[in-house]
Amino acid sequence: MTAPIGVLVMAYGTASGPEDIERYYTDIRGGRPPTPEHLEELKARYVAIGNRFPLAGITRQQAEGIERELNATADGETFRAYVGMKHSPPFIPETVDRMRADGIERAVGIAMAPHWSGMSVETYHERIRKATGEGPPAFAFVRSFHDHPGFVAFLAGRVAHALGTLGPAERERAAVIFSAHSLPVRTLEDGSLRCKSCTACEDSCRYADGLRETADLVAAELGLPHRAIAWQSAGRTADPWWGPPIEDVVAELAAAGHPAVVVCSAGFVADHLETLYDLDVELRREAEEAGIHFVRTQMPNADPGFVRVLAQVVREVVREHLR
Repeated sequence: MTAPIGVLVMAYGTASGPEDIERYYTDIRGGRPPTPEHLEELKARYVAIGNRFPLAGITRQQAEGIERELNATADGETFRAYVGMKHSPPFIPETVDRMRADGIERAVGIAMAPHWSGMSVETYHERIRKATGEGPPAFAFVRSFHDHPGFVAFLAGRVAHALGTLGPAERERAAVIFSAHSLPVRTLEDGSLRCKSCTACEDSCRYADGLRETADLVAAELGLPHRAIAWQSAGRTADPWWGPPIEDVVAELAAAGHPAVVVCSAGFVADHLETLYDLDVELRREAEEAGIHFVRTQMPNADPGFVRVLAQVVREVVREHLR
């Protein structure tokens, strides 16, 4: 009997609860603990969202949904999904070891991040390569799905629903902001920007280009008259980060007379602190102070429509690289 094809569903990681916050952020910071002041601020942010830590559970649900969807239309093959995290258990190398022990010989790695970057998606792939060595399992990778027709259609539906919650007058002049997590950048000799530490992009930054492409595709599908891109959740470092920051864009839209803004956090596919606090608490407050109505699209999470898109993306990689 042929072994199942493994699907390693990867996410950034999360603290498991208030007592795990320091461990989690120390791991993110390469072993450097946050300062006591920063740690207290982080804990306060989690308190503000009800001490919720949903990412691990959502990622498990996404993996389970992908497995069900793939096996429902497997065409003679079977699939087994696994979860691996960068900064919290189950860590990616541990999951790769488990896959090997389960007899998985072929696998697809997919990070729950739509847009490719050498500083984000590629680091997941590097962890897998280091853990597998010469294999098994033999891995193929989903590099991005930001422009996949299914993903674009799914986001368009989310944006349309959010716009539909506005009154007619607000909806006519509402602006839609497509956002993603900011990354530290470096300036090249010609003045162009690239993500810091990423040497894979030549003519332009594929991460920034990918967000623009997602925004363009969704805007074209819906015929959006007012849209912008922005960057959110920049870290606390001395490096410059991708901009413009989303709070500045919201303020500019308010000053330009737009009565409402719909934020589509297209770089994320699950609720966590960057959406539940950075957008729902902090950005909402700043929008209210600027006098503009704030609405956010619902995150994909484990919605069956989104899971079908992910399964289709995985299936396409299997056809191209594992047969």
